[in-house]
Amino acid sequence: MVGEGYNGLVDFGHKKHFRVHHSKNEFARGNAPINGIESFWGYTKTRLVKFKGMNKNMFNLHLKECEFRFNNRKQNLYKILLEMFRKESLKLS
Repeated sequence: MVGEGYNGLVDFGHKKHFRVHHSKNEFARGNAPINGIESFWGYTKTRLVKFKGMNKNMFNLHLKECEFRFNNRKQNLYKILLEMFRKESLKLS
């Protein structure tokens, strides 16, 4: 079964996305397995469920945080953030 949430990416013409039909025993096409996105969504859902809901205007920020944490999950986030803050100081307005 194809996850309905992914169909929008295909329908909007994202050239890097395509439908994979699990019902036809298809789990990858070419060099594009789906395990990466499934892993990310599993990680993201586990983190976001803790909020028990959130303001829809803030969802994109939470999603970006999940993306950062997921992409750096095997590294020390404290050290990464510290280095980022050293390179680019916070600008208070």
